[in-house]
Amino acid sequence: MENLFSAIRKKINGIIWTLAVTGIFLLILAILIVWTDFVLRLVIGLLVIVIAYTFFYAAYKLKSMKDEVERFLRLK
Repeated sequence: MENLFSAIRKKINGIIWTLAVTGIFLLILAILIVWTDFVLRLVIGLLVIVIAYTFFYAAYKLKSMKDEVERFLRLK
């Protein structure tokens, strides 16, 4: 049973890292997009920033849910 929870914990940690790295990548991409042509690329850059924020927020929520499950099941 504990192996199951450790496997789930590893998968959730992988998802958290993936979302965080993707968010950072999209944030850098948004800055590079906005840097050149201002008006059209500003809109595209803002869209990418919103997507990056979504990834960061999803990573934060997954981390908090993982902490809640671990606290509830007293795994730490």
